[in-house]
Amino acid sequence: MKLSNWFVRDGAERPLIWPCVTLVLLCGLNLWVNPHFLSLRMLDGHLFGAPIDVLNRAAPLVLVATGMTLVIATRGIDISVGAVVAIAGAAAATILAAQPEPSSALIAQALIAALIVGVLSGMWNGVLVSFVGMQPIIATLILMVAGRGIAQLLTAGQIIPIGAPGYLFVGGGYLLGVPSSVWIATVAVLATAALVEGTALGLFIRAIGVNPVATRLVGLRSKALVFAVYGFSGLTAAMAGILISSNVRSADGNNAGLLLELDAILAVTLGGTSLLGGRFSLAGTVLGALIIQTLTYTTYSIGVPPEATLVVKAAVVLAVSVIQSPSARALGMSLVTHRRVAR
Repeated sequence: MKLSNWFVRDGAERPLIWPCVTLVLLCGLNLWVNPHFLSLRMLDGHLFGAPIDVLNRAAPLVLVATGMTLVIATRGIDISVGAVVAIAGAAAATILAAQPEPSSALIAQALIAALIVGVLSGMWNGVLVSFVGMQPIIATLILMVAGRGIAQLLTAGQIIPIGAPGYLFVGGGYLLGVPSSVWIATVAVLATAALVEGTALGLFIRAIGVNPVATRLVGLRSKALVFAVYGFSGLTAAMAGILISSNVRSADGNNAGLLLELDAILAVTLGGTSLLGGRFSLAGTVLGALIIQTLTYTTYSIGVPPEATLVVKAAVVLAVSVIQSPSARALGMSLVTHRRVAR
């Protein structure tokens, strides 16, 4: 079988193939520009290099996109995750600012508070979507606007510096030579995958996405499950907020997590999750997040002006999305069939 035929057929049966190809091509482009792109070096017990930098920068996006994947799988959307990132970071920084040298107990309190406000934010969205009956984009738009204001109120419109070593280790430290943020994102994704793929939860989420009315009629508590999914999205956004504020050593209510919701949606769709619900892939979501971060790294490394970065990103995302679309696959199969008949 010719390679082109294999890609067309296998692309329909294995939706992860195109994200993998895209990521490999981006890495190949970086290797062409910089032959040492994949090189790693150990310094002071820490691994350094472009792959580590990409993984470290992609960790918050992976977390947010993981929660977004389950939301989209239920035919929903959550455009408030960027604001939740800002709220979580602001809440933690506000608590840590209460003492010049925060104790371990205060650091733990700040971490827990950030996670709680994230879950509460997600639950607020869940109530509006599941029980009030609002459209997901409208319900989360409310928190997207109000949440950014809440974050700025918590920080009084200022950038709050964070100097607690224990807190800074969460997003800026290293464990076994690898950034701690990478470990946190990896554990979160694996735990989520074990939960949705190792239990009936994944089947229930897919069923809601396929036909929410039918799932309710057969006795599945679809409203409670959708509510829980939005709460989980808030939790993953709060975790990302902790990583970001820890990594930059400050909380910025105005800019933290800005437009992160768009990157998360792109990562989910690049990974093969259907915006119509019913089909999702956590592995694909991780690949999508890595594609976006690698693409960002690539644009800077090849000298693309910063103001054109978003245009390049949009073009690549458009190309990959079109290739993955059922219409493009059908067209590819028809072309292959037509060539065979012509012969």
